[in-house]
Amino acid sequence: MTIPRARFAQILGFEEPPVTLLSKNAEQRDGYTLETLRLTIGDTPVRGILARPTHMETPRPAILYAHSHGGGYAIGAREMLDGREYLQEPLGPVLARLGYIALAIDMPLFGERNTVSESAAAKALLWHGKCLMGQMLSEQAAALTYLAARDDVDATRIGAYGMSMGSTLSYWLAALDDRLKAVAHLNCFADQRTMIDMGAHDGHGIYMTVPGLLAETDAGGIAAGIAPRPQLVCLGGSDALTPMPAIERAWADLEPAYANDPEKLERVLDPAAGHEETPAMRRAVLDFFAKFLG
Repeated sequence: MTIPRARFAQILGFEEPPVTLLSKNAEQRDGYTLETLRLTIGDTPVRGILARPTHMETPRPAILYAHSHGGGYAIGAREMLDGREYLQEPLGPVLARLGYIALAIDMPLFGERNTVSESAAAKALLWHGKCLMGQMLSEQAAALTYLAARDDVDATRIGAYGMSMGSTLSYWLAALDDRLKAVAHLNCFADQRTMIDMGAHDGHGIYMTVPGLLAETDAGGIAAGIAPRPQLVCLGGSDALTPMPAIERAWADLEPAYANDPEKLERVLDPAAGHEETPAMRRAVLDFFAKFLG
């Protein structure tokens, strides 16, 4: 079932903190410009990585990139530039050369913020009645505020992209925030109730655990809250982290939300793919953003 946005935010403890740009360093790369940002989100220093076209005559569409987990705590936002073994070529430079501005920030525990364990951070928040997923989403919203306020960004054409943990961050934030006009998410769309029944939930990090959420909604209901804004869901049919029964139940909850706008909901399901981005998924992502943001 679709959960009211205010209730979803309440369960998450979602509250966007203020964001301030402290500094940025720009350097020319092959066909694009790289900016390394120093932001303050709330009271926390946060690194941002931004890739943009070198020459821009008008404000450009933008993508808020949410990095994955994969146990790569030291990587964080650098994933957008350096890639991961389960991704195609790094997406940030590709997007910048196509005319988009792409931004990723280090999530708590990742990149330059890898100072405590995921377990320790999540447990501390749970003791205070909060959750790590809520903190991550709140900070992603602050990054979106920074991105939308840039003079070189067309705030009416901002999308979100993510793989794995980044997938969940992207479509959950889109369900909370209408400023995201289109979202493409890969390999983490599955019904949690079904995964618990199958024992598959334990393959995911504790960051995703949101107390009380399943009493009111699940993945499909959350994604349904994005409608009628465009949404691309990419999935591997052999992904042990998102088993097919859980995928199909989530899809059954999502699809009716687009009954009046079926052209705005797209699915790429590769039966042979595991927890990975395939060439077909990459083509679909670029075509999707070109169609709805370009």
